[in-house]
Amino acid sequence: MDEILKGLRASAEATRLRIIGLCAHAELTVSDLVEILGQSQPRISRHLKLLVEAGVLVRNQEGPWAWYRLPEEGVGGELARLIVDLLPPDDRKHAQDLKRLQAISEGWTARVADFFRQHAGDWERIRSLHADQKAVDSALLDALPGGPIESLLDIGTGAGHVLLLTGDRAQSAIGVDRSREMLNVARSNLFRAGLRHIQVRQADMMSLPFADGGFAAVTINMVLHFADRPDAVVAEAARMLGPGGRLVIVDFTPHHLEALREEQAHRWLGFDDDQIRSWCRAADLAWLPPRHLAGGSLTVALWSAERPVADASDAKDSSAVRLPGKVRARGRSTRQAKP
Repeated sequence: MDEILKGLRASAEATRLRIIGLCAHAELTVSDLVEILGQSQPRISRHLKLLVEAGVLVRNQEGPWAWYRLPEEGVGGELARLIVDLLPPDDRKHAQDLKRLQAISEGWTARVADFFRQHAGDWERIRSLHADQKAVDSALLDALPGGPIESLLDIGTGAGHVLLLTGDRAQSAIGVDRSREMLNVARSNLFRAGLRHIQVRQADMMSLPFADGGFAAVTINMVLHFADRPDAVVAEAARMLGPGGRLVIVDFTPHHLEALREEQAHRWLGFDDDQIRSWCRAADLAWLPPRHLAGGSLTVALWSAERPVADASDAKDSSAVRLPGKVRARGRSTRQAKP
């Protein structure tokens, strides 16, 4: 009861209602909200502090930047979603806020386009050396568990490619990356795709900030060759899997393109099946048959392994594996309409 009252008191103010309505559509910074609402930074920060303390918003720090969004579970999250449902779509201020949010998102899109223009040449050169990207994407989807995926973690998410690819199947998902620049690209891509049930976080793939066994699926897509200790990355990914959860790794098989070390900072020139199998088995995962996709100078491999279901009770629990802070749609689509 106290949590509900605290959330209601914090929300019962015009500007704070507008903030809740905006954060239902996108993860936003103080600067974003200042620009949209036309109020001072100290005032917006005060509103945000009250909403976070009441559990109606959550705050995620990335270096000097703090991002705010609705909680995905708990009383505060449920209350926030009820409030959003009650906001009248024809309210003039709310409609103006969403128009300004759309304008800001177009600025994000322009920055993303500029980022990709700067790096497109390098990425296209690599893509030309391996199998068609559509074939790789199709194989990745086939390697994941069939049907809806309750909770997915994408390690080294970059621009959010895997999150976008699995957005319709994942009931909730989170992507992690060390680069704030890439996370901003991912946020913009997810916003434009309308995938409000997916989030991204800054984190080190060697030390993930989540409890053991919190995910039904984990992906490591074209990231392992950058790792100083790929075996430790696989072990950390395995720690994330609940009973019956599946790990899918996509990377190159061994090759001799030394230029990728200098030009793209690749730490490793591919991996063989035996290496990946040994790391998965060391993490107590059950090995599944790999798949190889030959291309030009590079062959892409998809390696999969599962966390065994120890007994019947674990099997029952595995059906309830959920992302920390999972969005619970309660009959509503996890894809929200764009503002």
